[in-house]
Amino acid sequence: MAKDPTDQKTGLDKKTLARFKQILLKEREQIVGEVKQIYESSKEMGQDGIQDIGDEAANIYNKQILLSLNENERMRLQEVDESLDRIVNGTYGICEECGGPISLKRLEVRPVAKYCVPCLTKLEKAKS
Repeated sequence: MAKDPTDQKTGLDKKTLARFKQILLKEREQIVGEVKQIYESSKEMGQDGIQDIGDEAANIYNKQILLSLNENERMRLQEVDESLDRIVNGTYGICEECGGPISLKRLEVRPVAKYCVPCLTKLEKAKS
């Protein structure tokens, strides 16, 4: 008897999983590129000779903004890496809350989704 290529838990076939893997790898590459750019920009700040107190304050402020952006990028990168791990482990597309499948539409909109829409709604209501 031939084995069905569709994962019974997630409803995602190997071709769909491969497509999401490519999307996630591309996003990872983009994030790493952005972080490198931010790092280079922060290194260049304040290296243009003599500065007055106003220039120095502006540079400190700009570096703080860049560092906070860097933190956001780090969080995005972590989400992408966790999603790639779930693909390898066979748990991609499975809600971490209820164990049910995450809809294909939701994954297409947010490939790093960990929760199905009903569980996400429930978790967001619990936070507020």
